[in-house]
Amino acid sequence: MKSILVTGSAGFIGANLVLRLLEEGFQGEPVSIVGLDNMNSYYDPSLKEYRLQQIEKRALNDQPSTFNFIKGDLADKPLVDRLFAEHRFDIVVNLAAQAGVRYSIENPDAYIQSNIIGFYNILEASRHAKELATLQAASNAAEKSAHCPPSTTHYAGVQHLIYASSSSVYGGNKKVPFSTDDNVDHPISLYAATKKSNELFAHCYSKLYDIPTTGLRFFTVYGPAGRPDMAYFGFTNKLLKDDTIQIYNYGNCRRDFTYVDDIVEGIVRVMGKAPERMTGDDGLPVPPYKVYNIGGGQPENLLDFVRILQEELVRAKVLPQDYDFEAHKQLVPMQPGDVPATYADAAALERDFGFTPKITLREGLRHFAEWYKEYYG
Repeated sequence: MKSILVTGSAGFIGANLVLRLLEEGFQGEPVSIVGLDNMNSYYDPSLKEYRLQQIEKRALNDQPSTFNFIKGDLADKPLVDRLFAEHRFDIVVNLAAQAGVRYSIENPDAYIQSNIIGFYNILEASRHAKELATLQAASNAAEKSAHCPPSTTHYAGVQHLIYASSSSVYGGNKKVPFSTDDNVDHPISLYAATKKSNELFAHCYSKLYDIPTTGLRFFTVYGPAGRPDMAYFGFTNKLLKDDTIQIYNYGNCRRDFTYVDDIVEGIVRVMGKAPERMTGDDGLPVPPYKVYNIGGGQPENLLDFVRILQEELVRAKVLPQDYDFEAHKQLVPMQPGDVPATYADAAALERDFGFTPKITLREGLRHFAEWYKEYYG
């Protein structure tokens, strides 16, 4: 079976990816999945525990694929190296990161540790993966018998590293839709700067060490069991508490919302097609490196988004039919680090993988509202 590492496996996207791989395997074959997550308290860890419980149920349901969860931190280099040596990963999907634009303004250290140092550890382990696996095999054989030579290994190393980038890298770009060909050298938050740094690091490692890497710029991911710091989830919590929700830029923001199942579909397709390895005129590898947008390409006005959300919350009986939404809305100015619009040009994803996100905002928010009702009662 192919060995796959999914970091951030208790996170929103990571858990959904693991569930998909357990259910369907990869390219029609069962897989051995290792999940790594530090289970930090950036938001309620019980939601991460819930996601892990869903994974464990799926893994125990007579699935041929396997899942092994490791609680640990990407910044722990010895741990990362040990996992690569022991499990001989064929594919690495790095979804672990400190998320959130606003949080980065007050807590920059968390972003440097996770998004910079953690990603560097993944790159280094991918670089040395074959060497580490060979050494581990020799060590294991030596422990079993001093008279037996170490078994040979045919492990070829990491064949594809996929990592999460973000639409935040586009910063204050005025041209829309955002294309991966656009200049992204002017981030307006530390979070965005770390994600752009990930892309630069990956390019260097692809060039110098011939590691196929693909970065995925996600656009406002949402859905059931999502992150509570995201607007749709936070708004719902506040409305239930009879609090007022604040709509930034006086409601003139537009977001390219992408349902989590569409994100996972995009990741799975990308996993199966690593950038091609080639040699350049300088004798060094032409970087097997790609970056794609994954977004719906249909930005929604925040006021329309709030209207659809409230309609679906009423439909799911999360809120009463006569709830006074107007009394609970407040239009406020733009906040630091935010951008007025996100809008994905996903033509390259469609061209190379035959896929464009399809789930509408209403359909996605309906799934969220129904899950919220069930989860919180």
